Amino acid sequence: MQSYLLKPGQTKGITRKLALLVLGLFGWKVFYKPLPGPRGVIIVYPHTSNWDFPIGVLGKIAIGQRFHFIAKSSLFEGITGAVFGPFLRAIGGAPVERGVATGAIGRIAEQINRSDWYWLALAPEGTRSLRPYWRSGFYHIARTANVPLACAYFDFRRKCISLTDYLTLTGDADTDMAAIAAIYKDVQGCRPELAGPVKLKPEETQSAEQA
Repeated sequence: MQSYLLKPGQTKGITRKLALLVLGLFGWKVFYKPLPGPRGVIIVYPHTSNWDFPIGVLGKIAIGQRFHFIAKSSLFEGITGAVFGPFLRAIGGAPVERGVATGAIGRIAEQINRSDWYWLALAPEGTRSLRPYWRSGFYHIARTANVPLACAYFDFRRKCISLTDYLTLTGDADTDMAAIAAIYKDVQGCRPELAGPVKLKPEETQSAEQA
C-alpha cells in the first residue's frame, strides 16, 4: 500500500497539500488508489467516534475528489441546520430521513446512474454505538445502480486513512460480506469496543441476494 501514499510534495492544489500537512502534524497518512470508474458507493468502517468526521473531511480534501454523503435530516434542520447545513452541503452532504420507507434506495441509485460523476460515501453501521448488524442500504444501492463498492477506513491504531480497496459485488451477500470483512480484519477505530461485526441481518442477507 506504500505506493498509494499521498505526499504533499507530489499533490496538486494548495488545499490538498494543506490537508495532508495538517493530518501529518498529528501523525496521520493518507493512502489512495484511483477510483475504478466515475460512479460508485463507498463504505466507511468502523464508525465509532465523532473524530471520524473531521478526519474524514481532511482525508476527502487531501484526496481531492467531490464525494457525496448522506446524513440524518436533523443536521440540516432548525438551528443545527442553520449553523452546519451550508457547510455540510458544500462538502457534498445531503439529508436522508432514517427509518422511513421513502424509496430512498431507488432514488439514490437513480441519481448515481444519471450523473456523469457520483461517488456516495456512507457508514453502514448507521451509528457510533455498538450494533450487532450493518444496515444493508449500501449493498442495495450498489447492486441497484450496478456500481463498484469501495471500502474506506480510518485506522486509529496505525493512523492511516485508506481508500484503496474496491469490489464488484457478486449478488451473493454471504460471499460479498466475507470479502468486505477480510479488508477490515485488522482495522481499528477510535473506540474499538464500539465497532460492530461486519455482517448483515440474516433476513437482509436474503433480500440483498434478491436485489
